[in-house]
Amino acid sequence: METLGRLFEDTLRDVYYAEKAILKNLPKMARKASSPALKGAFEDHIEQTEGQVSRLEQIFDMLDKAPRGKRCPAMDGLAEEAAEVMHEAKDETVRDAGMLAAAQAVEHYEISRYGTLAAWADKLDMPDAADLLRATLQEEKDTDAKLSELALSEINIEAEEATGAKDSDRKKRSRKDAAE
Repeated sequence: METLGRLFEDTLRDVYYAEKAILKNLPKMARKASSPALKGAFEDHIEQTEGQVSRLEQIFDMLDKAPRGKRCPAMDGLAEEAAEVMHEAKDETVRDAGMLAAAQAVEHYEISRYGTLAAWADKLDMPDAADLLRATLQEEKDTDAKLSELALSEINIEAEEATGAKDSDRKKRSRKDAAE
């Protein structure tokens, strides 16, 4: 890429791909969530993500470019990690904690992308695009904060309690077996 404008467009395509991938994966995560609060958070984020895709499409219109994604290896990797957690976690509370962590990793990626894109839009004298990007950036930060609160107030506590009880049972069986 020879110019900041081309880099901006390329990164915009990257995040467009990422948002589309998120829309594909959030329903799967919502179905796998055992916590009603986590399921609700994932379902709420679907609607929010649809609005974010719409904002990106508005920016593509400003650039007179077709909204087209560019494969994003970072998002593919984050989605793969989430899929592994959903498949491998045997305890539903541990699965919820893993899915929530995967969702936060996605939010952190998006926060960095939208912050960068907004700064570049400022440099490229695209105030309308910068405003749209900052609106999405704020939503991503708000979602991250909500997920953090959910992790601290419910999800991580339940996962620890469930696995702590299992660890305690294993230790008791081991001591009993050793005594016999």
